[in-house]
Amino acid sequence: MPSHDKALAAAASAAASLMLVRSVANELLPDEVLDMLRSGVGRLRSRMSSQHTITIEKKVDGLTNNHVYEAVKAYLAAHVSTRTQQHLCVSSSDEDDKMTVTMAEGEEMADVYDGTEFKWCLNYRYIPSPSDSGNGRQRQVEAHSFVMTFPKKHKEKALDSYLPYIVSTAKAMKAQERTLQIYMNSWEDWSPMDLHHPSTFDTFAMDHKQKQSIVDDLNRFIKRKDYYKRIGKAWKRGYLLYGPPGTGKSSLIAAMANHLRFDIYDLELTSVQSNMDLRKLLVGISSRSILVVEDIDCTIKLQQREGGEEDTKSDSTDSEDGREKVTLSGMLNFVDGLWSASGEERIIVFTTNYKERLDPALLRPGRMDMHIYMGYCTPQSFRILAHNYHMIDYHATYPEIEKLMKEVMVTPAEVAEVLMRNDDADVALHDLIDLLKSKVNDANVIKSEHSSANNQLDEEQDDRDHD
Repeated sequence: MPSHDKALAAAASAAASLMLVRSVANELLPDEVLDMLRSGVGRLRSRMSSQHTITIEKKVDGLTNNHVYEAVKAYLAAHVSTRTQQHLCVSSSDEDDKMTVTMAEGEEMADVYDGTEFKWCLNYRYIPSPSDSGNGRQRQVEAHSFVMTFPKKHKEKALDSYLPYIVSTAKAMKAQERTLQIYMNSWEDWSPMDLHHPSTFDTFAMDHKQKQSIVDDLNRFIKRKDYYKRIGKAWKRGYLLYGPPGTGKSSLIAAMANHLRFDIYDLELTSVQSNMDLRKLLVGISSRSILVVEDIDCTIKLQQREGGEEDTKSDSTDSEDGREKVTLSGMLNFVDGLWSASGEERIIVFTTNYKERLDPALLRPGRMDMHIYMGYCTPQSFRILAHNYHMIDYHATYPEIEKLMKEVMVTPAEVAEVLMRNDDADVALHDLIDLLKSKVNDANVIKSEHSSANNQLDEEQDDRDHD
């Protein structure tokens, strides 16, 4: 016992001596010397420890936002455990009711990446403001930082793999959460507004194989940045949507945008005065976007690339200010020419009700890479619509409806309109049967009239032959 008491006394005496030395040092030594001593002690402690520490400040040089800090904040907020964390922070913006749960000051949490545990801690402290307060006194500002601790042997993994993984994951999360934009052209500029179109590939009425081929093509496209660079092609892809009106072309474009999280640029060619104006608009399109030109066969009369005398005369009379009109060449230069490399990760979509009216130059591979026929409603697409509007997978009327659909042509828009008229699935489906039967009757009448007309022509021809 005496030896134990002596040990405690010695420890207490040593602690008191250290506190005394520290107090005296703080009083007598300049701040510069104290900072050097603290730094030296920190380096010594770091060399002796098996752990390594990386600090990620919220501000760079006290002024500029640190994007890595914001990425770590978003990443950890998505991985924080509300069950195990003792202290959490909850916040919500004024614009929506969604709550964000994050770490609180001084709290720690662990994250495992590739078999290595990384410990995180959120620190707050006050530092001198980089700007002058104006009254001769240094203003203190709150500084936030994340401190990451991990085994020293995994330093390269932390810097070269783990942190880049956090940044890319946070970027993907942000892209999924942000509100998409749809841009409309006005003169030489774009005007944006929020895009809230609910169409997705899950709800889009189309045969499964055709829909899956589109999804697979889009997914393959966004993963091939290095591939496009290696083969020397601009990172873009063109889609031609063609078919009768009411077959879902606009809804498919919205589903593509929601799937890729791309903004939409809806180009109205009739309001573009010249190739120069067109070029200014197209260069102003951001990467990761979808350029849409709807009804390209009739929105504007695109002049041929090799205009003759007639084209020259038309240009001189129709263009009052002497500028070159919007031509097919002007459009093709952006789709497949040198200007096509002015942005990355772009989708170009042309729509038309009459594919045969388009200039063949627009249709060749490399410009419109995938031609998608938007046809009439099929039994499979009808079932998707019925599930969307009435949450049913089968009904006693299905066999009759699907039999009638094989006899007549009805667009998905017509089917959707009937299904929306009544909340009662039985009533809505029987209304659809009535619509299909009326179309069958109309088709039979038209067929009978054509047959009668042909018979009359044959009789008249026979009379002429006898004469």
